[in-house]
Amino acid sequence: MFRNSGYWKCDSCRGMPSGMPPAPIFLLMLSLAVPWARAQKPQANPTADLPAGSMQAKATTACTECHEARIVLQQRLSKPAWTKEVDKMTKWGALVDPADRDALIDYLSTNFSPDKPAYEPQRTAADKPGKTSK
Repeated sequence: MFRNSGYWKCDSCRGMPSGMPPAPIFLLMLSLAVPWARAQKPQANPTADLPAGSMQAKATTACTECHEARIVLQQRLSKPAWTKEVDKMTKWGALVDPADRDALIDYLSTNFSPDKPAYEPQRTAADKPGKTSK
């Protein structure tokens, strides 16, 4: 399984040039692990960002499994557009029970419709004019 020609290699590494150190593999794995680790950080109250309503918890479960609530909060879509979006996300793996689909679309199209004011994110000290980040 392993052979030693200067570096440890396994049978699956046969295509690598001889003498190539395992460092590139480690760096690749590390670069993939860092975003995953960031995504795993727990939120204090994951439903706090989405508006209250009967589908708030389900929207949080379905939407924030893959991205931040901010992605939903900044959308201003019509009901047909939300329908397409929910169907697309469901095809991509969002966990939406078919029995909840229409209610979720109603929740999103009511709270994030084109006639709602534009989303204004909370600003941090680093975002304020005159401040520069280091």
